[in-house]
Formats: sequence, structure tokens, C-alpha cells
Amino acid sequence: MIHEFTKENIDAIADVLQTKAKPLGNDVFRFEVSDPEEGRRLALEIHLGMEVNDERMNMVSVYAQNTFLQLHNCTAFIASDMLKQVTFFGRQQHMTSGLIVEQGAGCSLYANVEEAILNSDFTQLPEDLMMCAIALSLTESIDLDDFSFDDED
Repeated sequence: MIHEFTKENIDAIADVLQTKAKPLGNDVFRFEVSDPEEGRRLALEIHLGMEVNDERMNMVSVYAQNTFLQLHNCTAFIASDMLKQVTFFGRQQHMTSGLIVEQGAGCSLYANVEEAILNSDFTQLPEDLMMCAIALSLTESIDLDDFSFDDED
């Protein structure tokens, strides 16, 4: 089921990333994020209610130097002032994907992560899986199957 982004959601994302949302038509918002000190730049685009095979979906895209990432079927997000990042989630069956965009123009993607990994004791996981489990642990604070877009700190 598609969830609708509100103006407040778009503003919360812009606030955390310390940028402004630029509307591109009625259903796409672009955020340009940079860290001049580190020489990093990226653009985040949120596509709302795209029509695909008579189904509506949200899509999040990140454009960075030599990198292009997309998260299809975005079902939730958390804009965290404390972490200085916005994490977009998508869940299908027992798999979760997360696209994390940082205030300092960093970006991470964790795709098709089994629910069992997210529910495990992360201290017992191999280091590479531990990072993923910690990064996506935010999903514990929201019910992705019955989510309405509200931002959290």
C-alpha cells in the first residue's frame, strides 16, 4: 500500500539534511546535499505516487559522483536530527531494504536484508552483517506493514 508524503515530511527531510526541497513538478522533490570540506555532493530525489502497471509506488533516488542508487516501494522513513541522517525503508515479505542519506552528503544502501538478521543479537553477527543490523535497527521503532509517514527524532 502506498503512503502519502506530506509537506511536513518533505520539510523534516530538508531540515535534517540542512538543505531545501526543490519541487520538480507535482510529484518529485529534489534535495541537493554537500559537504565542501570533504568534497562530497549528492542529490536526493523522492518520486511520489509513480504509476507502474496500474499500481502506485514511491521511489527514492540518489545521484552522486560515480554512483546512482534507487529504493523502490519506499514504505517508511525516519528523519533523525540526532543521527543527522534520513533513512528510507522498503519492506516486501520478510525482507527490508534501507537507503540512508547523511547530512554530510554520505549515502549507504542495505538491500534485501532478512528479518532474522534484524531480529538477531547483532553482537553475535559477523562484522559486515553487524553494521547492516545496526543501521536498519531503526525499523524496530516502526511497524513497516502499517506505517503512515511521520518523522521521528
